[in-house]
Amino acid sequence: MSVTYHWRKEPGARLPGSRALDRSKVQAPCIVRVPSGGFRLFYTAVGPAKPFPACQGYILSAVSEDGLTFRTEPGIRLAPQPLLPHMSLRVLAPTITPCAAGHWRMYFESRGTADRPTVICSAASSDLLHWELEEGIRLQNLGGVGGPRYAPLPDGRGRLYCCCSEFGPGGIASGQRISTSVLSAITSDGLHFEFEPGARLRDKQADYDTAGITAAEVIPPSAADDRWTMFFSAWQDAPLGTKVPLHPSHDANAVANGTSDDFATASIASDLSGYRSRIYMAYSTDGLVWERGGCVIDGLGYGGAGLDAIHAEDMSLIQIGPNEYRMYYAACDKDGNWRITSAVSEGREPRSD
Repeated sequence: MSVTYHWRKEPGARLPGSRALDRSKVQAPCIVRVPSGGFRLFYTAVGPAKPFPACQGYILSAVSEDGLTFRTEPGIRLAPQPLLPHMSLRVLAPTITPCAAGHWRMYFESRGTADRPTVICSAASSDLLHWELEEGIRLQNLGGVGGPRYAPLPDGRGRLYCCCSEFGPGGIASGQRISTSVLSAITSDGLHFEFEPGARLRDKQADYDTAGITAAEVIPPSAADDRWTMFFSAWQDAPLGTKVPLHPSHDANAVANGTSDDFATASIASDLSGYRSRIYMAYSTDGLVWERGGCVIDGLGYGGAGLDAIHAEDMSLIQIGPNEYRMYYAACDKDGNWRITSAVSEGREPRSD
């Protein structure tokens, strides 16, 4: 026997773009409970105050006492490093876990130029505010790996769920992604990872994931639910015949010809070219083999009302009561405005295995 969660969207945005650092686009939240009280929300952003012209995004933060009303914090938590080829343009999609001696580790997706695969790197902090980049790459493969989500395991190890892509002729620079799978990797020390055999989820198994899976967050078993629960965001492709502009992160000429200065505008144009994204559930008895469930967060679509009419993706969950959770997720409305919104689980319905 296990439990199915139902979700109620909370009104308003938890975090809109509101300043020169994040006015253009906000995405990919990560929520953390602060030891001294309250919450800190990390998120990916880009705006006119970006640290260098070619920069495509960085990680910012905001704090809240109640998890609903957030106050942005000054400065950038983590920025791209132009001198590091694998991290020269963008850092995004943080996931954070406590580690030894009161310290924290952040795993994040790292991007260089379009001809390089994305990788997962890490940074460490003693206060959740100041982060020091850790040397090297935590996880990589030929097609690129991103959207990391960390889950501690009962035996003291950790599992990193991530999204890995396969591209068609021309490789990564072509922008023609064939498939995206959710894979997992195991670590004993937080720094060295080994991929586990097989895929946890594969895309193109339903009409709602024809354009890939962008993140997969996992809740381990609890007293009320003896199965693992996964929440994942899936993109549906634009209708057949739609002219979809190349996303600037896949444009090998973007840096050379200067169009990366308008990264957010080009990115949003691609977002609104017919794609949809939604958040779904899956279940597992071991965290490795997964059975898909239903949709938990869905917008009204093009022309519809709501902050998440077009896109709902890249969720981050935090427990707020016994087997009760708040989900923060990136939402895009019909006009292309991206914000961080939230939903809370309410009511749980037993389901038979």
